[in-house]
Amino acid sequence: MTMTEVVLAARGVTAGYGLAPAVRNLTLELRVGEVVTLLGPNGAGKTTTLLALMGLLPTMSGEVTSLGRAVKPGRTAKLARAGAILVPDDRGIFPDLTVADHFRLAAARVDRSRLESVLDRFPALRELTMRRAGLLSGGEQQMLAIAKALLVRPKILMVDEMSLGLAPIIVQSMLPGIRDLAKEEGIGVIIVEQHVAIALSVSDRALVLNQGSVVLEDDAQALLADPGRVEAAYFGSHEEVA
Repeated sequence: MTMTEVVLAARGVTAGYGLAPAVRNLTLELRVGEVVTLLGPNGAGKTTTLLALMGLLPTMSGEVTSLGRAVKPGRTAKLARAGAILVPDDRGIFPDLTVADHFRLAAARVDRSRLESVLDRFPALRELTMRRAGLLSGGEQQMLAIAKALLVRPKILMVDEMSLGLAPIIVQSMLPGIRDLAKEEGIGVIIVEQHVAIALSVSDRALVLNQGSVVLEDDAQALLADPGRVEAAYFGSHEEVA
């Protein structure tokens, strides 16, 4: 794959629950090695977007393609095996299983060299492999969630609310590592994040959703330099903010 290749695309996607759309007419592209942040107030449709991109929620209209495949409901496991991984906001861990157990669940045959590479990125986990996940701190649990996702060498990584329940200083230490991973391993990354400035500082592009629609999309550094535009997208008009 080249660094300009699109690994994930949504075209005119509307999705929701029952007959009520939570995301409307979403268009999004993700390229190899790119970090895209989804921002927006609570209830804006960010998690719904990730679920639709993974085929965990059926679309009402529009289409999603991931790694060259049309994304269809019920085929999420196949998509995951192809290399698209979602880390949900509950982190997807089992409290009674150890860190090592989670690694074995993530990959039936753990590649020792890959495991060492992942642990090099999260050295705090090295001393915790036999500890049950329920006894880990919030930051350690988030490290575990991302580490087990990386173990399978993903091509697309989506992380929903990485900072949920974590102190900002922990988020500041973890998010730069996500950007490094994207660039070094060519992973297309989408993150949903509430710490706006921290997220923008490690992203290439950002989209702001409000009431299910994209109201702002731009280069992350441009938005970081002009926070008023992001604030207006959060709290101002629901038409696109120039």
